[in-house]
Amino acid sequence: MLIEEKIKSLGLSIPAPAKPLAAYIPAIQTGDLVFTSGQVPLQDGVILYTGQVPTELSAEDARKAAEICCLNCLAAVKGVAGSLDAIDRIIKLTVFVNSAAGFGDQPAVANGASELLEKIFGDKGKHARSAVGAAGLPKNSAVEIEMIVKLKPLN
Repeated sequence: MLIEEKIKSLGLSIPAPAKPLAAYIPAIQTGDLVFTSGQVPLQDGVILYTGQVPTELSAEDARKAAEICCLNCLAAVKGVAGSLDAIDRIIKLTVFVNSAAGFGDQPAVANGASELLEKIFGDKGKHARSAVGAAGLPKNSAVEIEMIVKLKPLN
């Protein structure tokens, strides 16, 4: 099954790559690696989940935000690689969570993205990860994610 078909079977879809909010590009390829810029839970030009976790937004809603960020990262990869089927494996995620003082459950929020990648890519979706609390994120986003993927060799 093609990757985008797998994503559709989960009731999800890959959006067009998000337009940058500042002076950067959504993703860049060097060799067989693609590095994404930080992606926020932007959908149709609107950030769906904002505020600090857990005081302004629940950890469960932040987990949903992480899924959207993940799909936006995949969209950025597709914009560079041409197809999600070009992905050999997910290498690393860095997940930033807009965290209120004392909140320490960033790993559970980050699992929204990590578990989605495993559903989509199987074992090749398992990755290294950092889950970091931040006092604030761009446009008051609840979550921001950067992704590194390895592409399949060209034949």
